[in-house]
Amino acid sequence: MAKPNYSFDKRQRELKKAKQQEEKRQKKLASKPSEPASGDQTKSSKDA
Repeated sequence: MAKPNYSFDKRQRELKKAKQQEEKRQKKLASKPSEPASGDQTKSSKDA
């Protein structure tokens, strides 16, 4: 019988968790007013 690959399972869980956290972060940013996002855009336009 094959030995279970726990490292693979752990990596898959970590990737899934990171994806969920990123989706949650995006959802939070979408629900907030655009003030922080506009601040980031002005910084990048100053650099350009």
